[in-house]
Amino acid sequence: MTVSKGNIAAAEEQLSEKTLEAETVFSGKVFDVEVRKIELADGRPARREIVLHNGGATICALDSENNIFMVRQFRSPFGKILMELPAGKLEKGEDPKACAIRELKEETGMTAEKIQDLGFMYSTPGYCSEKIYMYLATGLSFGDGNPDDGEFLQVIKIPLREAVDKIMQGEISDGKTVAAILKAARMVGI
Repeated sequence: MTVSKGNIAAAEEQLSEKTLEAETVFSGKVFDVEVRKIELADGRPARREIVLHNGGATICALDSENNIFMVRQFRSPFGKILMELPAGKLEKGEDPKACAIRELKEETGMTAEKIQDLGFMYSTPGYCSEKIYMYLATGLSFGDGNPDDGEFLQVIKIPLREAVDKIMQGEISDGKTVAAILKAARMVGI
């Protein structure tokens, strides 16, 4: 069904679900899992399994020569090393910008004079509540990083244009990293 601007409210009623009951079936360090009994828009019952996550923040650090700084780290679900922008999960009630600034310092040792908001993205909206906030850092100063205990990283510098090429070739495939790099590239005219 095609929806015109004037009919959005009516169309939302045809799509919305109503939660009737929710039960937390797993509580972990990084996320919880909730099973919801819902009523579909047509009145039929259904069930949803939802990963509840506090969200996260990522930051694209861009130097004066249009290089960005990424981290390489092993990711267990895929059994391989991925290239990603510095990022971390939000603590309950934490400001996303403060989280991004903290992660930039911890993972790369960098601080920035200017932090610009790049918006946010829903990482996997079909079953997960994670919302990732994205930022662009400029006016960089370099220092020593201090990764979390058990976090092993390699910091790499790469031209922003090359990072965009690597995204298009499938060599950079982490969702938050892809979105933030492409937004940053657009902001600086690449």
